[in-house]
Amino acid sequence: MTFSEENYLKAIYHLTTVTDAEVSTNAIAETMETKASSVTDMLKKLAEKDLVNYKKYQGVSLTDKGRLSAKMIVRKHRLWEVFLVNKLNFAWDEVHDIAEQLEHIKSEQLINKLDDFLGNPTEDPHGDPIPDAQGRMVKMDKQLLSDLAINQTGICVGVKDSSAEFLKYLDKQAISLGSKIEIISKESFDLSTKIVVNEVKELTISNKIANNLYVKVGY
Repeated sequence: MTFSEENYLKAIYHLTTVTDAEVSTNAIAETMETKASSVTDMLKKLAEKDLVNYKKYQGVSLTDKGRLSAKMIVRKHRLWEVFLVNKLNFAWDEVHDIAEQLEHIKSEQLINKLDDFLGNPTEDPHGDPIPDAQGRMVKMDKQLLSDLAINQTGICVGVKDSSAEFLKYLDKQAISLGSKIEIISKESFDLSTKIVVNEVKELTISNKIANNLYVKVGY
């Protein structure tokens, strides 16, 4: 596959994780920041390689071959993010763009050795699951912070928004993976939420922030 084909395949894969329906051409165009006509041309190429099921005006879905191929691209991306953060001391808001370049390396042997070198991690620095060499992923029991009730406590296990801006905001608030977050109160007017982080820092966050933090309850 070309770099462009891999990028499209990964975009379709991510879109399929948030919907049970087939993915529309317009949704792909918006994600890829391109014209719908360009998407259509690419979908035809991917369909010829048996990577997607595509019928005009009916959306697109991944074939088994396409889903596994997409997972392998995601696997490379997330393993490189772990390497950059854990071994080269990059911040978690710095690694996405670099991993976007490294994910196109073709050598399976290199990626499998990288996986072993890192201790076969099951999640990346943002809490997203890493597929193994067979495409299997550990399913994590998590929910959005916004879904927690007053007096409930959860451990931060991931972010829905992995943009550099959001991650830098979390750094300023001393919120990271593993942070303990307790819900103190919620405002009915704008759904802003007062929380305590690690039993020390009290702050008020917007509903948008709460909707982009994944936590695991039961602690």
